[in-house]
Amino acid sequence: MIDFYTRKVKFTQETFTEKLSLILDGFPRLQDIHPFHKDLLNTLYDADHFRIALGQLSTAKHLIEIVSRDYVRLLKYAQSLFQCKQLKRAALGRMATICRRLKDPLLYLDQVRQHLGRLPSIDPNTRTLLICGYPNVGKSSFLKSVTRADVDVQPYAFTTKSLFVGHFDYKYLRFQAIDTPGILDHPLEEMNTIEMQSITAIAHLRSAILYFMDLSEQCGYTVQAQMQLFQSIKPLFANKLVFIVINKIDVTRPEDLDEETQAQLQALLKPGDVEMLQLSCTTEEGVQEVKNAACERLIADRVAQKLKGGTNASGAVGGRLGDVLTRIHVARPMDGVVRETFIPEAVKNRQKYDKNDPMRPKLARDTEEENGGAGVFNVDLKDSYLLADDAWKHDKIPEILDGKNISDFPSSRPWKRKKRS
Repeated sequence: MIDFYTRKVKFTQETFTEKLSLILDGFPRLQDIHPFHKDLLNTLYDADHFRIALGQLSTAKHLIEIVSRDYVRLLKYAQSLFQCKQLKRAALGRMATICRRLKDPLLYLDQVRQHLGRLPSIDPNTRTLLICGYPNVGKSSFLKSVTRADVDVQPYAFTTKSLFVGHFDYKYLRFQAIDTPGILDHPLEEMNTIEMQSITAIAHLRSAILYFMDLSEQCGYTVQAQMQLFQSIKPLFANKLVFIVINKIDVTRPEDLDEETQAQLQALLKPGDVEMLQLSCTTEEGVQEVKNAACERLIADRVAQKLKGGTNASGAVGGRLGDVLTRIHVARPMDGVVRETFIPEAVKNRQKYDKNDPMRPKLARDTEEENGGAGVFNVDLKDSYLLADDAWKHDKIPEILDGKNISDFPSSRPWKRKKRS
């Protein structure tokens, strides 16, 4: 009977430990995830609170194992069945008390789990277009125009309260476009959770930044305020492609602004660093051109970064480009004589093929067209055989020769070597 009560204590401990381990393994470890996801989790759920909740579960798991080990030891030295039963009840009661104290952490982690399941899947390493700017400047409308994302578009500010992701293909490559919530121009410590999601995405994602502006001021913010916000968050754009996208050009274009405002807008642009693009999501004018220009620049920039790959400790060029250059050796003659490229005369005098020239060389395609075209005329594949007599070209190869199958003769298979005796 002592073994019966011992098994009950051990089974209860293993059940609690298994359930708590599943919960702990189901949540990401902050030190193992990408900095973007780490900061996003900190913004939405408070990373310290998240660590404390997981720590409480881990501590409870450890305490349950200690309780089980101690009471199993006591059961071995029990002097009666009644004492064994009391020890078993005490062990299960202490385990239940430990788990009952996990009510608040488990409730918090369940809310985090449900919210994490509703977040969009963002790959921080893929080709990304990041759309940012003031609220109600047309960010969600652009995302809905270039992707199949189901984004809520409304004529009032702060319609987008979280990150939205859409996907599209350009030149057979998959891109993701991220619509961030609107940002207001105030200090970082005064930003709310909605705005901090945008700051987190801009800071950590390797992407092309599309900063949207509304020169018509229908968004409720002046052009000066929009340019001031660009200057405020510009430090987050370091080492990224940046495009200032002028939206609603069907209402107001940059040329319609006064000269002072135009000069301030041009001051934001830098050749090779910040470019200006124009579109109208209402009339679809320039939408595809903006998407294609951003994707083209992003592809070229990612290829250049992969080729460079940084430098090693000695200062030499590293990465893939460095690996290739170290394998290439260009030998130059030591006598100093310049040797011109040799091109045979037959190649120089070769006449370029011209379909309209009656004296052009006859191609197999011309013969095919003269005899009815594809599907009617079949090209003679045996015509180019090199045999001692051209009359043999179309002879049928016999299957049987002298009463034997030719394929059985080793001499008819020159590619097979004879076995050495």
